[in-house]
Amino acid sequence: MQKMLSYVRRAVDHYHMIDEGDRIAVGVSGGKDSLALLVALSQLSRFYPRHFTVVAITLEMGYDEMDFSPVQALCDSLGVEYIRVPTQIGPIVFDIRHEENPCSLCAKLRRGALHDAARKAGCGKVALGHHFDDVVETYMLSLFYEGRISCFSPVTYLDRADITLIRPLLYTPEYFIRSFAKRHELPIVHNPCPADGNTKRQEIKDLLKNLEKTMPGLRERIFGAMQRYPLDGWAPDKTRQDYK
Repeated sequence: MQKMLSYVRRAVDHYHMIDEGDRIAVGVSGGKDSLALLVALSQLSRFYPRHFTVVAITLEMGYDEMDFSPVQALCDSLGVEYIRVPTQIGPIVFDIRHEENPCSLCAKLRRGALHDAARKAGCGKVALGHHFDDVVETYMLSLFYEGRISCFSPVTYLDRADITLIRPLLYTPEYFIRSFAKRHELPIVHNPCPADGNTKRQEIKDLLKNLEKTMPGLRERIFGAMQRYPLDGWAPDKTRQDYK
């Protein structure tokens, strides 16, 4: 737990993610990343010098086989409010629209629903489970498929939604999250999405894995280049150490 909190606290401080009195919604899909983020933020809220509250929000995608009752039990044990929002996003994307690029529409619908749910819950910030590897993969996706040097920002204010997005796991490697989830027996909910594992992101993930066999540390160098360049919003403030 201490190692996880170290990763998260460093990201929170470097990018000024949390302010006094924040009510933060964690988007909980049931995957390892969002569950690890939920646990880490709930633990951080107990001693972080800027007091904040965590709320867990799950968008039910319309798949009957997804059982979130174990996530409810986890939230109860953490003392975190848990909000479940029923949707039909899955059937809309795959059964009604028959989208050729289902991930794009699905992401758009999920974002809108999550932001609406967060506002209704009185949350001004939404914490997303994007981790270190997601950052590098998103950068490479943009470069290879769009011809742009770009990536999402650690902190993003959405003026139309009046919501600030934060990504406290951006320093946390995926392998560590996987190990953390296993050690703490997090109740991962299987995702029955037909597109799961069959995406351009998976292609980039596989490419980076193969490249690192001959170029160890490649992901770290790419991530460091993003901070040194820096991309918009990616220059870290390493002077802020509120926790000391």
